[in-house]
Amino acid sequence: MLLDRSLEALPLFRLSDSADESAIDFTTDEGRWRVLPAPGERLPGTFDQDVYVELLRRFHEADSPADGALSFTLHAFLRSMGRRVDGRTYEQLRAALTRLERTTLESTGVYRDAASGAAVTGQLTVLSSVHIDRRRLTDRDQLALFSTLTNNEPGDARIAFSSAVRGNMAAGHTITLSAPRYFALNSPVARRLYRLLEVARAEGGTTWRVPLERLAAQLPLVQRFPSHLQRVLQPAHEMLLAAGLLREASFEQDGKTWFAEYSIGPRAS
Repeated sequence: MLLDRSLEALPLFRLSDSADESAIDFTTDEGRWRVLPAPGERLPGTFDQDVYVELLRRFHEADSPADGALSFTLHAFLRSMGRRVDGRTYEQLRAALTRLERTTLESTGVYRDAASGAAVTGQLTVLSSVHIDRRRLTDRDQLALFSTLTNNEPGDARIAFSSAVRGNMAAGHTITLSAPRYFALNSPVARRLYRLLEVARAEGGTTWRVPLERLAAQLPLVQRFPSHLQRVLQPAHEMLLAAGLLREASFEQDGKTWFAEYSIGPRAS
């Protein structure tokens, strides 16, 4: 499956259970990136991250429709993510899709439009539209036959990716990901780090040396002390090593700056 390389290089999803729901703010030498929640809503989190990857998997399998549109049932979508199907997860999925439409991504010279070759200054979203319809009443009448479902839960969704995301996908400004290997990782941090490692592969090869402070902002992580960051990252490293997605991972101090150093494994098929 393919993902937008520009978007993958930037933080988007909260990866911890911190109550801090303020905007994500990420600064580079080129400019600034902000992730702003819709009024009264929180930022996308760990479940939303997985919904986003599953949407892109389906987009790729649908041969990347030009209008960016996908249709699916909530039930089938949750099943393909390996999630339990019940009232709670239906509501989680509805909320996640809505957040991917309503969360504002603000780029000041950092998100790259591959078609024009220019860095974007302006606002964008992941999804441009989301429509979720409850099942028709005649369909819902049949649900009483299934004890695990309630009458108001199943539904059909139609979403469309924003022009920015589908434009970069069409231009080939992408990274390649293995969805089965992604979902086999049992840590949101490992899942996000896998995607960042593929950005590093696309941009520079099979090794990546990054200041720990920058990596924390890029993932993003709320921890800031090097010792705390290493404790959070170490289990993710072990998962990626065991999966063959990393050959080697280490931390190194150079003066006052700590670095994470990676030798990236072969691209997953």
